Amino acid sequence: MEKSIHNTDEIIRATGADGYLKMAVITAKHTVQRAREIHNTSPVASAALGRTLCAASLLGNAMKEENGTLTIRVAGDGPIRGVVAVSDSSGCVRGYVGEPFVDLPLRSDGKLDVGTAVGRNGRFTVSRDIGLKEPYVGSVALISGEIAEDFTAYLIESEQIPSACGLGVLVDTDTSIKAAGGFLVQLMPGADESLITKLEDNIFMMDQLTTILDEDGTEEIFAQVLKGIEYHLVSHEPVDYRCFCSRERAEEAIACVDPAELDAMISEEKEIEVGCQFCDAKYVFTPQDLLALRREESEAAEPQNAE
Repeated sequence: MEKSIHNTDEIIRATGADGYLKMAVITAKHTVQRAREIHNTSPVASAALGRTLCAASLLGNAMKEENGTLTIRVAGDGPIRGVVAVSDSSGCVRGYVGEPFVDLPLRSDGKLDVGTAVGRNGRFTVSRDIGLKEPYVGSVALISGEIAEDFTAYLIESEQIPSACGLGVLVDTDTSIKAAGGFLVQLMPGADESLITKLEDNIFMMDQLTTILDEDGTEEIFAQVLKGIEYHLVSHEPVDYRCFCSRERAEEAIACVDPAELDAMISEEKEIEVGCQFCDAKYVFTPQDLLALRREESEAAEPQNAE
C-alpha cells in the first residue's frame, strides 16, 4: 500500500458492518510536537500528554454541539501529577501535564513507562460542556495509567458503549515527536457477537500502532483493525493544537480576584504576569492597568439610578 503523507493532522471517520460499527483514526504528530515545544516535556511526559490529547480530540470531534467543549483529566498518583486535555467540537485540542520534566527508565520491553509516570491509582474523568448550567461529568477508576486502557474503560463503564481504542506516541532520539495518533472503534446496539470477536482478533494481531503511523499511514490502521469487515470512509477533518487565551480573558481572570487583594497589588506598584497553562503565553499588567480594571469593576458594581 502506498504511504499516505499529509501536511496537517486529521481525523478520518468510517462506518462499517452495515452501520453496526463506527471507527475514527487520528494522526496527530504536529499537534503533539506543538505541545512538546510549548511545555518542554520529557519523552514520557510527551507520550502521556500526546495520548490524552488524541483521546480528547477523538471524543471532541464527535460532539454534535458546535460550541461544545470536552475536557479529559487523568489524575493519577504518579510523578507526572496529572494530565489535562481540552478539545473543541472540531477536535482541535490543548493541554498540559502537572510536571513536564519527569524522567523515568524505559520499561523492560523498551517502551516509555507512561503507566508509572501517570500512576495506577486515581481517576479518568471526562467533562462535556454543551451550554447547560452544569457540564456532564463521567469518571472511572484508572486501569493502568497507560491512557488507552483507561479511555476504553471510561467509554464502556460511563457511557455504556462497547469500544476498543489504541493510542500511541513515538518519540525520536532528539525528543521530537516522530509519530502520534490513535484509533477508536465503537459498536452500535444490535451488533453481532461474531463482529466483536472479529475486531478483537484483528486488534490483537495488528502491528504496533506507532509503527503503522510512522511507516504506513492512517489507511493501514483501518485496513488492519477492520480486516475482513466491509467499511467506507465518510469524512476527513483537520485538527491541530489550538489555544483560545487572550489578554481579554486574562483581564477576566484578574476581575475574579478579591477586590482587597487587587488593591494590595496596586499599592505595591509592581507589574504582574498572568500565564496561560495551555500555551505558555504571558500577559503583563502594569499598576495602571490594574487600577483601570479596578475602576471598571467598581463602576460595574454600582447600582444604576432609575430614570
